[in-house]
Amino acid sequence: MIKAGQISKGISLRFKGDPYIVMEREFVNPGKGSAFVRLKLKNLISGAVIKETIKSQDQVEDIVVETNEAQFLYSDSGSYHFMDNVTFEQYAIPARGLEERKNYLKEGETYQIVFYEEHPIDIRLPLKIVLSVTNAEHAVKGDTVSNITKSVGTETGLEVKVPNFIKVGDRILVNTETGEYVERVN
Repeated sequence: MIKAGQISKGISLRFKGDPYIVMEREFVNPGKGSAFVRLKLKNLISGAVIKETIKSQDQVEDIVVETNEAQFLYSDSGSYHFMDNVTFEQYAIPARGLEERKNYLKEGETYQIVFYEEHPIDIRLPLKIVLSVTNAEHAVKGDTVSNITKSVGTETGLEVKVPNFIKVGDRILVNTETGEYVERVN
């Protein structure tokens, strides 16, 4: 059991009888009254996302989840398919609730898979990922006076705002939490 004030993003807990992972957390300490925590929780079984407010002194049950490294194989209309790097066992993770992760999954790359009661339920992305630019507008000569950005498409389908000098074939580092350009990679 942990106090609601100690909950952080990414922690797993049991709430109203179901396992959840904390997607967002906001601590609020109003001038009047007691402090509370606003949480955005994702159900680890159904994929449903809920928002809850809990007093910071209330206690919730934290749960244990396991993580294994697995190689991303492919995605279909309803699942992401992975292969365990040690046992070579293959499993599918339902895409429902994880749709935003699709643009950061590259075939053949290794990711952390979260298991709850021996079932794969979530994908932990690295903080930053390298993606290749597949389509970009051409830079116009003379547009270097200020920080001009343009949209580019990446190999996974992600659209990213980048500086004007990025061109097709460049590799860029993208923050997976914000979807923003970090730097060009050589």
